[in-house]
Amino acid sequence: MKTLITSFLLALIVFSCKNEPKIEVPVEDVIEEVLVEVDSVVPEIEPIKTSKQLKDELTSKGFKTFDYVDEKTKDTILMQQYFMAFLKTGPIRGQNEEETAELQQLHMEHLTKMYEMGYADISGPFGDEGELRGVTIYNVPTLKMADSLAKADPMVIAGRLEIEIHPWWAAKGFPLR
Repeated sequence: MKTLITSFLLALIVFSCKNEPKIEVPVEDVIEEVLVEVDSVVPEIEPIKTSKQLKDELTSKGFKTFDYVDEKTKDTILMQQYFMAFLKTGPIRGQNEEETAELQQLHMEHLTKMYEMGYADISGPFGDEGELRGVTIYNVPTLKMADSLAKADPMVIAGRLEIEIHPWWAAKGFPLR
């Protein structure tokens, strides 16, 4: 792809400058500039893994998986175990407004860190004022690890929230709709 783009741009430069006064620019400089520009625009494409390769990779990291064949498409669907952590109203709710705001900031920083480190795939609050306050889906191999990460949340440490975790299965590569 880079060679095709480079050749096209080089041909364009040669033909567009045919009747123009010649500017002495070494061809190597033009090619290098084009390659740098192409590299900044064209992302590196990772090879697509087969279902078996992905399953083997996940299994080697300790994840639980299973697969099945979709009767309609005849595709092999790989299922992976995740852990859904429900954040529930905790027993200690007496923090003042300033403390609550600080805890909320630390809570958001914790969830952001979990997402950035690849431990959590999605988090968010529920839209009502019930006992269930929010959910985080942890993409880790064990319940113990998900529990440890969830309990490291400053809101949980402060007792403002409690955690309830359940194993949850989802198909790999299927987007939310």
